[in-house]
Amino acid sequence: MTVQAVFFDMGGTLERVWYTSKQRLQATLGLKQCLLSGGIDLGLSDKEFHKVITAGYRRYHQWSVESMEELAPQRVWSEFILSAYPIDPDKLALVAEDLMFYLEENFFQRELRPEVPVVLEAIREMGLKIGLISNVCSHGLVPSNLIRYGIRNYFDPIVLSSEYGRRKPDPAIFHYAARLANVPAGACAHVGDRIARDVVGARRAGFGLTIQIINNFDHGEPDEGAEADTVVHQLNEILGLLRPLAGTLDLTQSPIGRVRALLFDAGDILYYRPHRDQNLQLFLQEVGVAGRKIPSAKRDLLKQQVYHGQITQSEYRESFLRLYGLTDPARIQRGKEMMDLDDNNIVFFEGVPETLRILKENGFMLAIITDTAMPLHVKLGWFEKGGFGDVWDSIISSKDMGIQKPDPRIYNAALQQLGLTVDQAVFVGHHPQELDGACTMGMKTVAFNYDVGARADFYIDKFCDLLTVPAISDSLRIPLAKT
Repeated sequence: MTVQAVFFDMGGTLERVWYTSKQRLQATLGLKQCLLSGGIDLGLSDKEFHKVITAGYRRYHQWSVESMEELAPQRVWSEFILSAYPIDPDKLALVAEDLMFYLEENFFQRELRPEVPVVLEAIREMGLKIGLISNVCSHGLVPSNLIRYGIRNYFDPIVLSSEYGRRKPDPAIFHYAARLANVPAGACAHVGDRIARDVVGARRAGFGLTIQIINNFDHGEPDEGAEADTVVHQLNEILGLLRPLAGTLDLTQSPIGRVRALLFDAGDILYYRPHRDQNLQLFLQEVGVAGRKIPSAKRDLLKQQVYHGQITQSEYRESFLRLYGLTDPARIQRGKEMMDLDDNNIVFFEGVPETLRILKENGFMLAIITDTAMPLHVKLGWFEKGGFGDVWDSIISSKDMGIQKPDPRIYNAALQQLGLTVDQAVFVGHHPQELDGACTMGMKTVAFNYDVGARADFYIDKFCDLLTVPAISDSLRIPLAKT
């Protein structure tokens, strides 16, 4: 394998992290002063306040670990830490980030591992990209500490769960980081101290190399679920491992026309919905609005807004239901739940997991280019259940990019991340416009489960027939067994 980018965890990896009970007691007193400076007085003794803070922070931590969701600081303080107290939300909004920064900075002792600057410089000299993926609720803590340590200039991208909204081990945050680095997931290495977060997450995202660094701090939590490719005790041990793997794989020197990657549409290619909108229609009948005509222009505008990431999926669903004249919050919530049931009612086409695995084993890079309102972590959850969550080198979503197929920029985003030219990729789709978009760019195309009027270089009836398409079968490293 070739490594093109190295991503580091922050706390426990670049930093040594620990705490004492005395330190946390002192930190809660500082938090009390921070609240008072914002005009918020809970009327608690120092002992009572310490108990409230530690219990609330523990509740949020447990919830975020289970949900893999990272909330904005204001929500953490209002919904978890200080949920029992009626606090002016405007006052809390003004100090929430300061509170979270202070808590995460002062509830722990943090110290840069002494070998870090030399290690980072050596990795940069190898020509590798260096990134960071950190679970943190504060927006400012990690950037501030990187500046304080004098190593901020080494990292691009810096991906924080506080900004992305999802936490490790969710593979979505790893894929997001790989896309920002413009490197295939399979060419990324990840270095972290936690098995349950770092190693498991990188594996689930299909990162090519996982490295665990031993951190003696006892988190008091289970830490299992996978085994790293390599375990080290100091970061300078990773340099000998990276040197023979470092470098950009120059696929542009491959024989002209040799296919190196397959780019897939997702819906109606990898999976389909056998009962599309069934629960929504039953709900609309139940509330007596099923026959109401909805202006197609308004419906299409909403769909474009959510597909381009201009509104959230939740906002889209609510706005869609309001087109039917629904205003009652309880009915809107139930309607949204029915739409969610419909969206998650998917079935994979026969042969999808097995075919993708064979392609991956034969050295093909695999990518998804999807026009979708669905958050990436949801789709990845489907794929994991289907047994192929870790095969993707690139996942390009209209929701993240703000553009849809057949815009050439969305195809190019995948090609650039994979480091390929158009003649080295095949697009697999079903919609005539999307197939035409790939063809216009110069890509070979395969039509599967295709709509009327679809034009492509090749047509297949079963997903596994991909392996017999000449443009693909000619590039198989491992010949298919003859039956």
